[in-house]
Amino acid sequence: MVPMATRAQRTDRRADALSKERIVETAIEILDTEGESALTFRALSARLATGSGAIYWHVANKEDLLAATTDDVLARVVTGEVTGAPPQEAIRAIALGIFDAIDAHPWVGAQLSRAPWPSAMLRIFESVGRQLQALGVPERAQFDAATALVSYMVGVAGQNAANARRVAPGTDRSAFLGTVAAQWARLDPARYPFVRQVATQLAEHDDRAQFLAGVDLFLAGVATL
Repeated sequence: MVPMATRAQRTDRRADALSKERIVETAIEILDTEGESALTFRALSARLATGSGAIYWHVANKEDLLAATTDDVLARVVTGEVTGAPPQEAIRAIALGIFDAIDAHPWVGAQLSRAPWPSAMLRIFESVGRQLQALGVPERAQFDAATALVSYMVGVAGQNAANARRVAPGTDRSAFLGTVAAQWARLDPARYPFVRQVATQLAEHDDRAQFLAGVDLFLAGVATL
């Protein structure tokens, strides 16, 4: 007579059949389509057709799961050294990778404000730091320069994604910015002369290009060190 499998053995088999990678991939799908509030272990269990116990085998809690999903998204930005590219171009490529990743997954920006150093962020910090070393930035200034650059990249990309989420779905971006620019142009000229001056630029600007212009300003400053 073949003995029945114990509960522990059945749990082991379920855990083996369900990888952490599959859990993270499914969690990202939920976050992208329904938002963080929809990401529950019950929802994951339903999507994966498994019990919550099998999921807990791989991730301890929702905080652990959010950290894993954030790490997975950002890990695609820096998968290794940027070979063959000059240091400044490599930094621009990293910056645009971060911008595009957070633009595609806006919840990543919010998560980074809670837990700012997942392993993927450490890889980004390391990669940016190495490029600054290649630019000849003095050792005493490397930490400050890398911190400022990475903070700008993550902070502005996250803010851009948050701003985009505040706009109602289906809203024409150009029309929306034109409305805001018109409001700026009507401000009190004595109190807001600069804002009124740049109102037309607001209506015409491209977020991604403006983000990269900020990176170039940082690199121009780094070049003076």
